[in-house]
Amino acid sequence: MDRRKSLKIIVTSVFASGAVVAGCNTSDKNAKTPKTKFNLDRAKEELEREKKLLAEPDFFTAHEMTTISILADIIIPADEISGSASEAKVPEFIAFIVKDMPSHQVPMKGGLRWLDMQCVKKFEKSFVDCSQKQQLEIVDTIAFPKKAKPEMSQGVSFFNLMRDLTATGFYTTQIGVKDIGYKGNTPNQWNGVPNEVLSQYNLSYSEKELKECINFEIK
Repeated sequence: MDRRKSLKIIVTSVFASGAVVAGCNTSDKNAKTPKTKFNLDRAKEELEREKKLLAEPDFFTAHEMTTISILADIIIPADEISGSASEAKVPEFIAFIVKDMPSHQVPMKGGLRWLDMQCVKKFEKSFVDCSQKQQLEIVDTIAFPKKAKPEMSQGVSFFNLMRDLTATGFYTTQIGVKDIGYKGNTPNQWNGVPNEVLSQYNLSYSEKELKECINFEIK
């Protein structure tokens, strides 16, 4: 998969919903999800809500967070331009989003459980304990909806959601923005409408306009 090119296209249409079978909690009850910190200005009400959500108990166990980190880095690995999804703290973003948007909790929890069950059936171990080759083998069965077998539909729905959350988390960070190449509002120099465009509409600048306007030479 040329993941980055595909994700840059779908990043504006994220948060696709998908019903996945509900999963069971793992035994790691004392695991702590890394806490997300917000440094940007917030409206008072918004800041209070975020603080309240961050204070809530962790939804995912340590095992589930490790699985999410591996999946996120499979979806957006590090390359010569930027770091990976986990380096952009996408797992922490997902941990927060499921609190902020509870509708994602059952699909995510159930999907992670489904993934482990598939790995146990095929490799007799959980996803995180599989080799990288085995992990990619499982992911490839659910990453391409049109090619996936009907019995893998639950996994496809889960991976669609995981991919969308990963893309959203990554491309709303400094690392992701750099990966896209977006520069935002930057000062520039404008010499007016190009002559070839003016000629298409039988228009031209008058001598007065040309004398009064500043002209920047392109170096």
